Amino acid sequence: MSAEDFASQYRMPAEWERHDATWLCWPTNRNDWPGKIEPIPWVFAEMAKKLSSGEIVRIIVQSAEHEKKVRRILKSADGEMKQIEFFRFPTNRGWTRDMGPIFTHRRSERDVAILRFRFRAWSKYPDWKKDDLVHGRAAKALKLPLMPAVFKHKEVELEGGSIDVNGNGTVLTTEECLLDPKIQVRNPEFTREDYDAMLKQYLGVEKVIWLGRGIAGDDTHGHVDDLCRFVNTATVVLSEESNPQDVNYKPLQDNKERLQGIRLAHGEKLAVISLPMPAPIVFNGQRLPASYANFYIGNAVVIVPTFNDPNDRVALGILSDLFPGRKVVGIHALDLVLGQGTLHCLTQQQPAPPQQE
Repeated sequence: MSAEDFASQYRMPAEWERHDATWLCWPTNRNDWPGKIEPIPWVFAEMAKKLSSGEIVRIIVQSAEHEKKVRRILKSADGEMKQIEFFRFPTNRGWTRDMGPIFTHRRSERDVAILRFRFRAWSKYPDWKKDDLVHGRAAKALKLPLMPAVFKHKEVELEGGSIDVNGNGTVLTTEECLLDPKIQVRNPEFTREDYDAMLKQYLGVEKVIWLGRGIAGDDTHGHVDDLCRFVNTATVVLSEESNPQDVNYKPLQDNKERLQGIRLAHGEKLAVISLPMPAPIVFNGQRLPASYANFYIGNAVVIVPTFNDPNDRVALGILSDLFPGRKVVGIHALDLVLGQGTLHCLTQQQPAPPQQE
């Protein structure tokens, strides 16, 4: 199938649409959590336990021996093992949102395909070659079509955390991540117009909303999933910093101004709901990208990172009001965020075929 045909036939569903499964990649890279990797598998076990209440959880492990170890941890955490499936793919890291399979729906028929965006560790780290093969391995294991994303005769480099779709023609992204000409440049020759056309072609959207900068401490250089998220087809939550002295204050105010009066792909006015930020979290002198916007929407639950902060309760209350049909639960992420990401960064949804919705 040509890229043009693909664009006319497929769309990327919103995260709240029905899932067949959620994917996780079990953590093994000790460098991602220097000196603190020991508690991280137990956070993953809690994520899997919560999500498995409403869907299959598909976990990427390194080997049969690694799978045995993970099974022991999940059983100790009282996980629902009937809802867990394992896939043995070698990986470099565990950030499934960015290196894992990105799924899309066929519009008129009843099937799912995997988009093949290249992953090169956020154009920052040297170890990415195993992660870059996960899309193809997943497509083979699931017997799904694999569509390479090619634009201007180039395989497109893109991470799942850099985009957020409403499933109805609109996608969010940031200039900092995709348009910076010097830092972590994914596709050096691409212009804003090129990205607009490419995202419309492969995500099945009609409108791209460009925000400015992401939050401080984000080593992806501006992923939108720490910043602004669709919660339904016409509403976003937007991270907002209340302290004018904080480094995040001005960038987040700028993003708020950009969204004022915005119309979506089909003319609806965008509703914007503020989501507070936790107090700054610093480890060894480094600001960490702690954000409540890095929540993940499962079939039965919404899991939200919490940070032992007074705003934990505020954020959980806001999101509970926005997802009345799901249980909104906090997962302690104070250790997790040392790895430069939390719950959304570690998960990837596999949408159910349309006939199952």
